[in-house]
Amino acid sequence: MCPKEDVRVSEIQFVPIKPNNGLIGFASFVYNGQLYVGSVAVYTRPLQETVRLVYPQKTLPNGKIIQCVHPINKEVGKSIELAITQKYQELMPNEYA
Repeated sequence: MCPKEDVRVSEIQFVPIKPNNGLIGFASFVYNGQLYVGSVAVYTRPLQETVRLVYPQKTLPNGKIIQCVHPINKEVGKSIELAITQKYQELMPNEYA
């Protein structure tokens, strides 16, 4: 088993959109300097100061949904969520005031 390595989320980009059913924009980031992840939908969470992330997926012609990319465990998912929340709050400081 590999030792747990630090999660580094860098080069975060956030593109805001006109809010629609909680969707507020799309994010991209680089994970541990080795993997680019884009087209992550960013949603608000009512009564919380964090965002909810929905990772890219593909729907096949037969209707089956394939997950393209997503965190493998809760710790990684939470680290990514917190980094994107920070970036969102930096760009949109009055949204959670």
